[in-house]
Amino acid sequence: MGFAHNNVLHSNHFRKDWQRRVRTWFDQPGRKLRRRNARKAKAASLGVRPLTLLRPAVRAQTVRYNRKVREGRGFTLAELKEVGINRKEALGVGIVVDHRRRNLSEEGKKLNVERLKAYKAKLIVFPRNAKKPKKGDSTGADLEAETTRTHLPLPAPYVHEVPRKITDNERSFEAFKTLRVARADARYEGARKIRAAKVCLLFTSYRAFSY
Repeated sequence: MGFAHNNVLHSNHFRKDWQRRVRTWFDQPGRKLRRRNARKAKAASLGVRPLTLLRPAVRAQTVRYNRKVREGRGFTLAELKEVGINRKEALGVGIVVDHRRRNLSEEGKKLNVERLKAYKAKLIVFPRNAKKPKKGDSTGADLEAETTRTHLPLPAPYVHEVPRKITDNERSFEAFKTLRVARADARYEGARKIRAAKVCLLFTSYRAFSY
């Protein structure tokens, strides 16, 4: 350890009883077993309900990660209205609602509406009193249908294209140049309009003066 400039000299304490302060993890296997037993007990207490709540499929944030599809916090009120599910009813059948989220694209809204419809088609609501089922409860053969506790998987983020040969137009297409030209056109659109208007005004005044 070096010393430099007009600083205080180091007084390192290396004679502490450090062995009493070492953090150990000898209970890791026991914790693992306790967590597994807790998951089993929770699954058994849920009965025939799904193990997890239904959440929407959303795109991750920022340009870097928006190609990925992940589970969001909850469905929007517009998505629930499209399927015909009430907000309070959704909370009772395992659907999470997020009143803050907004639909920014028709594609994302359509994707979650289809997700809700698929869930609703498979949903079996057992009545609390089998002799007096309430509105919305399943009856008849639906109660004897086979049940599953797995949640709906997330949709594929994009459709994979079948391998094919590259065409001549694609090979000659200059993607970077096209993007730069489009960016420049959008940037200088206003200035070009003003310049064109000035030229048009100058031309009309010149013609009037020449006559």
